[in-house]
Amino acid sequence: MTPGSMIFWGVLIVVLIYSVMLYNGLVQLKHNVAKAWANIDVALKQRHDELPKLVEVCKQYKQFEQSTLQAVIEARSRVQTAREQHDVPALSRAEGALRAGLGQIFAVAEAYPELKSNEHFMQLQQRISGLESLIADRRELYNESVNLSNVRVDSVPDTIIARLFNFKHQPLLEFADSEKQDVDLRQLFN
Repeated sequence: MTPGSMIFWGVLIVVLIYSVMLYNGLVQLKHNVAKAWANIDVALKQRHDELPKLVEVCKQYKQFEQSTLQAVIEARSRVQTAREQHDVPALSRAEGALRAGLGQIFAVAEAYPELKSNEHFMQLQQRISGLESLIADRRELYNESVNLSNVRVDSVPDTIIARLFNFKHQPLLEFADSEKQDVDLRQLFN
């Protein structure tokens, strides 16, 4: 074997090993995004299961605002549909509506001392608030995983492997502008 052919084969082997390493890195990022999505899905499912209980407790108080309860029920349905379809933009919109409805329920509950003192209501409120925090943490992890994946898909030389093996950009789980604004407490309590 000539020195020229040994150099050629050596370079080819190095390029192949490097390409395999790039591919494996992209696969790992893709699976991290899927895992982060699955973690969000679990928390959403847990909250999804708790919401009917909260609505039922509130319905026991006949004068409780039915429009608020109906808005939560409808938003819950939209979240479930978006979750099942893995539609991240639709989930972002539905989540915003659901969180606004939950905030409204908890704010309106302040006007009902007997509801506010109901032990079951308080437990559900704490459980749902805890799940909201968990979902927020998991959203942050999901978006970080998506960002890392998207940067690698766009970066040279990873982009070559990404295009060859059809690695795609993943959508971020973003918030609606209304969710980023400060809450008007006066409006909630009037």
